[in-house]
Amino acid sequence: MHWKTLLRLLSIVTAILSFCLFVIAGFSFFEHEPLSVTKSLLVPALLGIIFFIIMWILVRKERQKMLLTNREGFLFVSLSWLTASLLSAIPFTLSGYIPSYVDAVFETVSGFTTTGASILTNIEALPRSLLLWRATTHWLGGMGIVVLTVAIFPLLGFGGLRLMEADAPGPSVDRITPRIASTAKIFWFIYLGLTVAETLLLVFGGMTLYDAICHSFATLATGGFSTKNLSVGYFNSAYIDVVITVFMFLAGANFTLHFRFLSGKIKTVLKDAEFRAYFLIFAISSLIIAIDLSIHHVFPGFFNSLRFAGFQSSSILTTTGFATADFSLWPYASQIVLLFLMFIGGCAGSTGGGIKVIRIIILAKMAFTEMRYLTNPKGVYSIFVNNKPIRKNVVYDTAAFVFLYLVIMIISFVVVGIGGYDITTSITATLATLGNIGPGFGLVGPALNYAFFPDWIKLWLAFIMLVGRLEVYTVLILFTRRFWHS
Repeated sequence: MHWKTLLRLLSIVTAILSFCLFVIAGFSFFEHEPLSVTKSLLVPALLGIIFFIIMWILVRKERQKMLLTNREGFLFVSLSWLTASLLSAIPFTLSGYIPSYVDAVFETVSGFTTTGASILTNIEALPRSLLLWRATTHWLGGMGIVVLTVAIFPLLGFGGLRLMEADAPGPSVDRITPRIASTAKIFWFIYLGLTVAETLLLVFGGMTLYDAICHSFATLATGGFSTKNLSVGYFNSAYIDVVITVFMFLAGANFTLHFRFLSGKIKTVLKDAEFRAYFLIFAISSLIIAIDLSIHHVFPGFFNSLRFAGFQSSSILTTTGFATADFSLWPYASQIVLLFLMFIGGCAGSTGGGIKVIRIIILAKMAFTEMRYLTNPKGVYSIFVNNKPIRKNVVYDTAAFVFLYLVIMIISFVVVGIGGYDITTSITATLATLGNIGPGFGLVGPALNYAFFPDWIKLWLAFIMLVGRLEVYTVLILFTRRFWHS
């Protein structure tokens, strides 16, 4: 292991976090918030900068290029997310608004992993600067703070590709330019552009600039942290619901498709197999829920039902976790559809969590191919997606990923159940944290929170948030003996 290289890269991550903390500390100062709140933001900012300076002094005479092996890439990505969460939790505890450091870590892990599961019982009681920092953890974690590091520091060379592969959601990373650093920059510019566009539209719809920024950060990151106790339902606006629904859907799509769309290659976007499946899942789910809500007269009129159904389907499918209504009180058919969406997630290369639509497609094609083989064992069959054959290693990787995902899910059911919680809470708390969704059913419904869990369960759920966000392998590989001895 090249520990100096790892620590040097880690210090870059803390420097990025420090810069953001300094900006928000300035916002706190101009908001005339208590000095204790501003100081709570400055302390971790200074710690991050001190660490960066120490590492710069230690390695300034070395000319070693920051290239990483596969093992070092996995370790760096995991350490980056852990360090970011631990450092970012400090303001909440120092300010006294989340006295328990375990609770604060749970909140920041939930933020960076874009899960949106919260321990806060009264969100609106927090100072605006802390809520903005809470939303910023979402935004940094959405596209990935490691991807941002690669974009800012192209000197990572080929090591940058390894980092993005370990950090980005999906089976593989699409290189839209020859240089991986340029690809990372383009993704971040698209991400920033969508954030600005949504912010302007929300302000036009009546939100304050502050609320619009916080909700845009949470939407594009598919995170779900709101500045209001009632989430998006607080605004009670059909216009705001539609805007956020559209941008949640866009955030859950592959960002490579956004680049192709902006490049004028609209036909390739519309023909993309994963995007078409993603759209159909969203459309059919929204329609089924709307019909069910209409039949049971939950909302007045079909179009009102469609508005709430479309919002919640987009929120759960993209693993955002916003809510405009308490869907745990909806008819059972609607709840079952939402539970089904929890298993799927967004597209590969998006900011969404979950298993991902492309993996569902590959597994479905794998199953049909196997049935064709059973009827004609002498035939030669391949799995095609977008008229291109899928390599066997991708198929094996997909099957192994889903297997590990299900194993972790089952273990987590048992872990939460040991705490004495009912089966609905145990199952959906696991699905909501492993899939980076946020709200579930039972005691973790959209109108409730995770504050009641004991610390050991909160730490476990925080761990599986990281496992889910980093695509299982990146974290679990660190627990194998071969990783440390090979």
